[in-house]
Amino acid sequence: MVVPPVLNEENTLSAENFAGRVVAAGGDVAFIFEDDRAFSQCHASTITQAADGTLIAAWFAGTEEKHPDVGIWMSRRVEGDWTPPYLAKKVDNTAHWNPVLFTDKEETVHLFFKVGPEIPHWRTYWMSSEDNGASWTEARELVPGDAGGRGPVKNKPIILSDGSWLAPASTEYQRWESFADRSVDRGKTWQRSANFEIDRQTLRGQGAIQPTFWESGPGRVHALLRTGAGRVWRADSSDYGATWSSVYDTGLPNNNSGLDALFLEDGRLLLVLNPVGVNWGPRTPLSLAVSHDNGATWRLAAHFEDDPIQSRHEYSYPAIIRTRDGVAVSYTWRRERVRCWAIPESALAEF
Repeated sequence: MVVPPVLNEENTLSAENFAGRVVAAGGDVAFIFEDDRAFSQCHASTITQAADGTLIAAWFAGTEEKHPDVGIWMSRRVEGDWTPPYLAKKVDNTAHWNPVLFTDKEETVHLFFKVGPEIPHWRTYWMSSEDNGASWTEARELVPGDAGGRGPVKNKPIILSDGSWLAPASTEYQRWESFADRSVDRGKTWQRSANFEIDRQTLRGQGAIQPTFWESGPGRVHALLRTGAGRVWRADSSDYGATWSSVYDTGLPNNNSGLDALFLEDGRLLLVLNPVGVNWGPRTPLSLAVSHDNGATWRLAAHFEDDPIQSRHEYSYPAIIRTRDGVAVSYTWRRERVRCWAIPESALAEF
């Protein structure tokens, strides 16, 4: 299948110019921690804003990905400064993975994460905070007895117009499968959709994982997915995520790495991704794309990172959220640090 180009790359702001715009608007571009960290590597950050305005970030860190000492680390932005990173949770002596932070309408902050030595058999744990991330409940299995992954796998759940939560989920046992996990009781129980239907011949047999969701109208939910085809693929639902269309090609370039989307109240759709159309291609640049037509076409608005391609220049696994003042984005910076952009609304106005 030949898919026409959908990404306009004209007049894209460089990372330097975008950072200047953000800072001039009163925003912030900062590392959550510097080199004085208690771990060798970090990855897969997540971010949320608590009810009092505090930004909370989490990531997994340790010797290296998959190492038994890897746990879930956290920091909070208090009065403009990030606290020193601390080990938020270590359930057992196996690797921990992919934390996902989420603040619900009742102002409770939730943290989901994976536990297990291998991705195909990892388990999802969940804990929550009623005091803006200062303290947390004990972690418990999200779906007791599950092995493979329930709830959000990388990206934040969304709260649908009917009040339910919809978590973008996927598994990697034998082949890649994506689905939606829905909760109508604030995360106590979950109802799994069927796996999204995928043409594996077109996707080179690998499948699709790590969806990101948005709702464009009551019950109309959409997913963008990471694939091995060198492009982002998509699925749509008209019944609050209960059933889904077959997965189809958007034409958006991607390197088989994580991405995350955010639907704004004015109808704009923001997407943070590596716009590199090569399977397992470089994880640079990391960029912001904007759509005004619900994801049919896109403008490459700006780069967060645009260093030349080198082996250590990995900028990946972004998370994007709505904040009181605009949006916030966090991501992996060379597996050494986590970087966060607090972007005021005005800095996005021309996009």
